[in-house]
Amino acid sequence: MIILIVNTVLIVSGITGFLALLLVIADLLFANYGECTISINGKKELKVKGGSSLLSLLNENKIFLASACGGRGTCGFCKCEVISGAGPLLPTEKPFLNAADIAAGIRLSCQIKVKEDIAIKIPESIFNIRKFTAEVTDIVDLTYDIKEFTLKIIKPEVINFKAGQYVQLQTPPYEKSRQSVNRAYSISSSSSREDQIQLIIRYVPDGVCTTYLFQYLKQGAQINFTGPFGDFYIRDTDNDMLFVAGGSGKAPIKSMLEYLSENNSTRRMVYMFGARSRKDLYYTELFEKLEKELPDFTYVPVLSQPTEECEWQGKCGYVPPFFPEYIRDPQKTEAYLCGSPGMIAAVIKGLKELGVPEDKIYYDSFA
Repeated sequence: MIILIVNTVLIVSGITGFLALLLVIADLLFANYGECTISINGKKELKVKGGSSLLSLLNENKIFLASACGGRGTCGFCKCEVISGAGPLLPTEKPFLNAADIAAGIRLSCQIKVKEDIAIKIPESIFNIRKFTAEVTDIVDLTYDIKEFTLKIIKPEVINFKAGQYVQLQTPPYEKSRQSVNRAYSISSSSSREDQIQLIIRYVPDGVCTTYLFQYLKQGAQINFTGPFGDFYIRDTDNDMLFVAGGSGKAPIKSMLEYLSENNSTRRMVYMFGARSRKDLYYTELFEKLEKELPDFTYVPVLSQPTEECEWQGKCGYVPPFFPEYIRDPQKTEAYLCGSPGMIAAVIKGLKELGVPEDKIYYDSFA
């Protein structure tokens, strides 16, 4: 019986190995798409070897589309308009595209395999996105699961960004990941600093990128990132401003408020930060300082699960029920939100019910 089992295992393993070999040979013989041309905006052409994703081929040619998930097809950020040559729409793309997107030829570049000449259209601003090398000059524990990373720009020497934008950090291969990984993180420092950026990053258990950042990355090491990305930035109006964030979503809000303070803004501003308990609060002294520097700014931390040990005397529960207390004129209010998709959805619902126009609600939603 044992001999029979062993023979069966060997036969199955042999068949599996043979089939795998056939797939490799087939890929080499029949999936060789040769040289393909990527035409961009009818102005620029790239000659590439076919077979890889459109996103990766653009990246190789230093054209960086946003991709918070690093090209895994889970964020929906790497959209571009395809004129021709992309093949049929894939089921993996449909969850991220609405009817208007599909009608306009919008596709996810990470899901398109370049097999023939392809023509695409992207915003001209994409050509200003660059790849940077930086030195990690400081790592600070903000809470038990959130750290602040300061990155001194090495090459190119300066970065220009709008407060609220983000970068894609690239972690190198290490013992828990054979490949480099890209993840999106909002810049938390003021846009007035061109020689460095700061990132606020929350640890994700078993996360490939955050495990490297929290357990392997050391002060003095070098790391690469691309950017800046995003259309989450301050609109130049006289409207009241409501900021809402949770966890590491505080990063772009901090950048925006520091920018507004440095530019002596007189706009009315309220920042509501949602956290579970007192141990999840950070930068409290900074925002209390901004309350003194800005003529009409209020910082409102709200704890959803305060413990007895907290001795918390502030707001309790969830953020949306407190909106009527701080929004004086919904029609003349702009909302800037950053946090998890669930938080963003709940906040948008509360704002719209109160009468804040949907086109005045701006957000970054990172899963």
